[in-house]
Amino acid sequence: MKSLKPEPTLTPFQIRCYELLKRIPEGRVTTYKAIADALGSKAYRAVGTAMAKNPYLIEVPCHRVVNSNGAIGHYALGHEKKIELLKQEGLEIKDSKVADFESVFFDFNES
Repeated sequence: MKSLKPEPTLTPFQIRCYELLKRIPEGRVTTYKAIADALGSKAYRAVGTAMAKNPYLIEVPCHRVVNSNGAIGHYALGHEKKIELLKQEGLEIKDSKVADFESVFFDFNES
């Protein structure tokens, strides 16, 4: 994977979050908590903030990050756009949650 083009406003924590995000395959999702755990941190809210400030929306697929219960959560381009992107990747969404969440969950420890 190629490295991200440096953005002067990004923190080292945000860059580490985005590098992890690039590992999530199409059609899979992970959680804010799983990203924080993979970074050796408990700062899952900071992960959410990093996702909200993602300047690489297409290259770094933050739409693949959901809440720990499978709920879609927020997205910079809006809730409906996030659902649309996930559906385009083959995921089923029911009542604003990823259906069969456990089977599509991406665990960084397995990769």
